[in-house]
Amino acid sequence: MASRVSSKGKAKAAKGLKGSEESSAGRFVKEWSTWAMKKAKVVAHYGFIPLIIVIGMNSEPKPQLTQLFSPV
Repeated sequence: MASRVSSKGKAKAAKGLKGSEESSAGRFVKEWSTWAMKKAKVVAHYGFIPLIIVIGMNSEPKPQLTQLFSPV
């Protein structure tokens, strides 16, 4: 089986040095925003239920923990 050669490396080499600062800044912003969105997704996923429990525990009248978990 022959391995495929990626054309991504050729496209980057064809750009040359012109605009290298702009592309590196743009790449940095893109990588940072991607990283931030991934972290925000994890925080939202694992933090939603505990947030609801904390809000429920601080409301009036103060319910017991078992009352928060029961559906009725």
